[in-house]
Amino acid sequence: MDIQELSKQLKRANPAMVYLVLGTQAVLQQEAKDVFLNLIPEEERVMNVGSYDMETTPLADALDDAMAAPFFGERRLVILNKPAFLTGGTSRGALKQDGEVLREYLKHPQPTTVLVLLAPYEKLDGRKGVVKDLKKLAVEVSAAPLDEPRARRLVEQRFQADGYQLGRGAIDELVRRTNADYGKMMAAVPVIELAVYQDKRVTDAAVAGLVPQSLDENVFDLVQAVLNREQVEAVRLYRELLGSQQAPLQINAILVSQFRLLLQIKVLSNRGLSQGTLAGQLKVHPYRVKLGLQTARRFSMDDLSHAYLGLIRCERALKSTQQDPELLFQLFLLQYTKQKVS
Repeated sequence: MDIQELSKQLKRANPAMVYLVLGTQAVLQQEAKDVFLNLIPEEERVMNVGSYDMETTPLADALDDAMAAPFFGERRLVILNKPAFLTGGTSRGALKQDGEVLREYLKHPQPTTVLVLLAPYEKLDGRKGVVKDLKKLAVEVSAAPLDEPRARRLVEQRFQADGYQLGRGAIDELVRRTNADYGKMMAAVPVIELAVYQDKRVTDAAVAGLVPQSLDENVFDLVQAVLNREQVEAVRLYRELLGSQQAPLQINAILVSQFRLLLQIKVLSNRGLSQGTLAGQLKVHPYRVKLGLQTARRFSMDDLSHAYLGLIRCERALKSTQQDPELLFQLFLLQYTKQKVS
């Protein structure tokens, strides 16, 4: 289930004894934590809520707390944060945990305790016995990164719930500037709401003025200019990136990675792979794949490969010579355009 389903379920019925919140989206992990905290009246939280970092706290200590009876309340909430012992590896310096302690607890969980494992990972190690036992008993809540439609819908609902009207194109601009990253979109919401508090109308211009484009998004605009042979615009965008204190090697590296992604998308989409499958195989956000597909369909393999190889040569020159980075970029543009003409 997702966070919204979890919230609705907890309002209708008593909570389960064990929950697993699995996924790498930090804002969803926090939203899930807030939902569980609402189970305990605020005046009881000091005595009936325990939150433990599994990288520094012995698992046995946390589960001893879970076994305790609630103190002048209906239930206890015990949260296990970052249970890396459930994955295939652990962080350097993290405390080694004995998973058997949790297996024993799961055999007879405390009925008056809600045990929540906040696992900010893509997946757990399903070969481990403790993970198998946990999956059998725990209610699983997804905190996986949201796709663009879902992220867009939740952000729209947040604005509307706060009493704000959305102008045409406002959410589109927010999606574009954050690469549809739900965490970045939600972080921008209070900033936008504060700025337009007087008339409570969110416009695309307000979003553009308040939410900075990421480096990847700026480079995406540069990629489009390069592919369209818009030399003046490409040089202008390159100068803007240099002016924002971005290192030439970093700019070039991101350009290379963007064209590599476009080539991968071109090849795999020609084999009939869907957008969702591409995102999974390439391990990139579905929104980036969506934009990549739109670009890859407009240009040939030769277009993309010539640009990619040209940027590789540019990178080599940046590392091995003292030539001016902007001059090297302009030389790359001239050679790329000449290839198209010839």
